[in-house]
Amino acid sequence: MKKIFKMLTLLIAATMLFVSCGKKEEPAAKESGEKKVVIKLSTKFVQDEQTAKSLVRVAEKIKERSNGNIDIQVYAGGQLPIGKDSMEQVANGANWISVDGLNFIGDYVPDFNAINGPMLYKNFDEYLAMTKSDLVKKLKNEAEEKGIKVLSLDYLFGFRSMLTDKVVKTPADLEGVKVRVPNSQLYMYTLEAMGANPTPLPFTEVYSGIQQGVVDGLEGSLMTIYGTKIYEVRKNVSLTNHLLGVSAVSISKTVWEGLSENQRTIIQEEFDAGARYNNEVTVTLEKEYRVKLEELGVMFNEVDLPSFNKQTSKVFSKFPKWTPGIYDQIEKELETIRAKQ
Repeated sequence: MKKIFKMLTLLIAATMLFVSCGKKEEPAAKESGEKKVVIKLSTKFVQDEQTAKSLVRVAEKIKERSNGNIDIQVYAGGQLPIGKDSMEQVANGANWISVDGLNFIGDYVPDFNAINGPMLYKNFDEYLAMTKSDLVKKLKNEAEEKGIKVLSLDYLFGFRSMLTDKVVKTPADLEGVKVRVPNSQLYMYTLEAMGANPTPLPFTEVYSGIQQGVVDGLEGSLMTIYGTKIYEVRKNVSLTNHLLGVSAVSISKTVWEGLSENQRTIIQEEFDAGARYNNEVTVTLEKEYRVKLEELGVMFNEVDLPSFNKQTSKVFSKFPKWTPGIYDQIEKELETIRAKQ
């Protein structure tokens, strides 16, 4: 009996020791787990526009892959600060992702504006190859020195053209025409070189601005023209393709470095995959939207591209903060890219 009691005592002690060890390991397991991160993503695109849809898709995939530990909350349509104000959030270290034009990174690294300068690219593939070049890698490193981690430069929404009430074929046709532009020097200089009278105006005011004669028209992508229904007040698209509509995805370098390696991998991979998906859909939608716009009474016309190209080449010398000779560097990269395609 004593022997049995002794064996039971040893068994109970061993069990308690096993449970005790298990309890000690539990906190260690928790400590090694990844913390939950909530990041707000701000974009100007409205919910019905493809870029916004693509970003929501990216956020969902990131949340799924991270088992809910990374919650990227997408605020579309300018619900939160956009443009310059959004980029300031990133630069100041907020839990924030900005999805906006390259020109806003250009406020910190001016040559980003040149990469998206006027009349540079003949197609999407040329631009996407440029973003992988050594020149652009160097600019990304410079952005990191300013506290900005560039996750992607590849979210395309189409080439920008003119939407006016008249046929535009040459720079002379734009003389005196008030064209709405974003509040950006690059856009203003570009439209000015093209012969227009560039007029900065918040996009939310463009519809009424055209009705009231504040502006005569605007420039933008077919996706924007269709998605925002601005075609209701202007019916002629002149295919200038003067600038490529593209958004950069940026996050604070401090926030980025505070994430685990696994979290960084998930976020980077999903934004890369999201850009590829977005661009595939954009190519299809551009064709579909042109057909839909034509059915809605919008007319399209080709333009004299060489005459516009000649005028806009002067824009690259307008920015004293751009690296001298940056236009020649970009053209050299493009020659290499075109030789490989």
